[in-house]
Amino acid sequence: MEMSKNKITAVLGPTNTGKTYLAIETMLSFDSGMIGFPLRLLAREVYDKIIKKISSDKVALITGEEKIIPPNAKYFLCTVESMPINKHLDFVGIDEIQMCADHERGHIFTDRLLNLRGEKLTMFMGSNTIRNIVSKLNEDTEFINRERFSKLTYVGHKKISRINRKTAIIAFSTEEVYAIAELVRRQKGGAAIVMGSLSPKTRNAQVELYQSGDVDFLVATDAIGMGINMDLENVYFSNLKKFDGKKLRRLNMSEIGQIAGRAGRYLNDGNFGVTGDCKDITAEEVELLENHKFEEIRMLFWRNSNLNFNNARNLIKSLEEKPNKDWLRKIHECGDEKVLKYFLKDMEGNKIENNRETLELLWECCQIPDFVKKTYGNHIEVVGKVFSFLNSNDGKITNNYMRLQLIKLDKLEGNVDSLSNRIANVRTWSYVSNKINWVENQDYWIEKTKLLEDRLSDRLHEELTKTFIDKRASVLVRGLNQDMDFKTEIMEDDKVIIDEQFIGDLKGLKFEMDLKVGALETDIKSLKKAARQTVSPELQKRVLLIIETGLVELKDDFKIYWKNFPIAKLIAGKDYLNPDILLIVDDLLENNDKQKLSDFIEKWIREKINLVLKSLIGLRNLKESNSSIKALAYQLYENNGVIKREIVTEYLKKLGQDERKILRDLGVKFGRYHIFLFRLLKPEAVSLRTLLWKNFNQKYFELTPPTFGLNFLDEKNKKNKKFMLLCGFENFDNYFVRIDILERLFVLIINASPEKNKEIKLIPEMLNLLGCSKDNFKSLIEKMNYKTLEKDNNMYFKYNPKNKLKKLLKK
Repeated sequence: MEMSKNKITAVLGPTNTGKTYLAIETMLSFDSGMIGFPLRLLAREVYDKIIKKISSDKVALITGEEKIIPPNAKYFLCTVESMPINKHLDFVGIDEIQMCADHERGHIFTDRLLNLRGEKLTMFMGSNTIRNIVSKLNEDTEFINRERFSKLTYVGHKKISRINRKTAIIAFSTEEVYAIAELVRRQKGGAAIVMGSLSPKTRNAQVELYQSGDVDFLVATDAIGMGINMDLENVYFSNLKKFDGKKLRRLNMSEIGQIAGRAGRYLNDGNFGVTGDCKDITAEEVELLENHKFEEIRMLFWRNSNLNFNNARNLIKSLEEKPNKDWLRKIHECGDEKVLKYFLKDMEGNKIENNRETLELLWECCQIPDFVKKTYGNHIEVVGKVFSFLNSNDGKITNNYMRLQLIKLDKLEGNVDSLSNRIANVRTWSYVSNKINWVENQDYWIEKTKLLEDRLSDRLHEELTKTFIDKRASVLVRGLNQDMDFKTEIMEDDKVIIDEQFIGDLKGLKFEMDLKVGALETDIKSLKKAARQTVSPELQKRVLLIIETGLVELKDDFKIYWKNFPIAKLIAGKDYLNPDILLIVDDLLENNDKQKLSDFIEKWIREKINLVLKSLIGLRNLKESNSSIKALAYQLYENNGVIKREIVTEYLKKLGQDERKILRDLGVKFGRYHIFLFRLLKPEAVSLRTLLWKNFNQKYFELTPPTFGLNFLDEKNKKNKKFMLLCGFENFDNYFVRIDILERLFVLIINASPEKNKEIKLIPEMLNLLGCSKDNFKSLIEKMNYKTLEKDNNMYFKYNPKNKLKKLLKK
């Protein structure tokens, strides 16, 4: 394309037409050039792209808060406000030129449209809506119409819970953005945040979260409409009204189109719609939006940029000058004008001399942006303080003052709002530091403010991510929606990690999900679905391992454990030696695996009972025709292997020595007080029998066998005598003596007194056998119908059957 001097090219069309890309390529084809962008973020983005193509010493970045200007720079990437207008460059471009109609910043864009030109080519990029105005410039203008690369389609209303991934949801207030982001976090796993009030670094970090795939959703204000290029497939409006600084108004079609057009990048088609309480867009409006046909801009905002600084009166007069073209409208009093008029009201009090130099300086101070936009008085104070320093003899802001301002802001604690507020204040001082000759040690404060803004921005990004992104839910939802295979790890501590996200603990054969406070049904469903896909095979593997190794254990809580985790529980069966079992396993375990495990545990508990209680099982299975043997065996079995002798006296009378031998071979002991299975008094057998007995009766759960190794108990509190007999202890009032020890005591007594009715001397072996004191022994032996006496410092006792023993033995 042959370029003539001062030629204008207007590259117009909807979003996603490659206008900015064309401008960059065209600029680089010239020896020098400059492009003005509507956002600092975009200027930085293009700067980063260009320095990858050509040497960085040829490229400058100029924004209010950031200036990188190599001495031999040939290409300048700027915000529109920061474009140096005194340079002579081959190429000049202005992006989003339709911003001339913006009620806040339009006058700046209009000034560049009217007054800034490249030596060889000037390019305006923007919407077709400004074509009519550009044609009125009466200059050598070529119009290039760009068609959208992809189709944009309206898809109507959709609930947020049903919105697909790769979606931006648009809101128009900070409160609404936060509320929607929280809803998306709980239902979809999280969203990145894009708002104009965020610092560029925070916005970049949030955009990168989305672009990297960590989250699939974006909640944004209309700041997304200005050239932030992302891989979006859908844009949904939660509202079509915004507060424009003066009133709440509905977006015009061009504004809706600019935002909706962010859906579908390059050749990928995009969709837009509405969500929440937002009313549907009419059919007529849909047709206009889908075909990118918007009402022409008929009026641009304008303000005189050729100001008269001779005196304050002339300065105000020149600011209030009206345009000389009918398609230009004097912009309503801007923020910098308001600040100027505030200070000029009291020139003496504010030490403002009524001359050109002072007024130019004051006007330059009034250009300091109000990034905070919350407390007008604070902004006035900042401008006044900066002016007072610059208007002093030293003419610079001191190091000490800058240090004090930044110390107040150098705090990383706080929520999203407080961090955002601090960043906005730091940006003010960053702007001030970047102004030539405004601060002492300028390079130091430029670096200091940049580092502080970056630190706060990183912290704000962390806080936004922590507040509005549930990384785990995001990973699970995305993976499940796309039928992805998850990377699952079962750690040594049984923590379940899916795609590097902790989802719960695998405790034995039970999966315990890590449900956070306020977890919704969607969270639970996602976790369960992911777990089924990934944890089920591990559960199956564990079942096979349990069956193969048999390394399980029955504990006192009636549960069967594998590796310290319960996998089954005993419940009452048809009798106490035949308990039923209840599996403690996860629903994720398949039914056939549950059956395999159930069969194994039933067999395992049956074998354990048969082994440990072999002598008792032998009585039950006794094949004997002798009725007396069968009757005694039955009685002994029914009484859990221990029965008082007096109860079965009649059966004993009928047993000869041969019959008794049959029972002795089964482990039956015929004692003075008891008939019992002596092997059942071993610790393992006592533990198992008492456990099975409590399980069958479903009560007495608080009762526990005496400590193994004790033969004698002095219990002042009443004990359950039936349970104690089951444990192998006979009761004599408040004393309990192990029944096998009792029999051994009688052997010692008989051996100590071969002659009948002779006094028996208490010997140490008797005390040692019982493990009791002499006083306790005396009390016990008296309760057993022995009379005691002291002779020669020794204790003697003699059987005194006047009171029948059966009166003392508790049945």
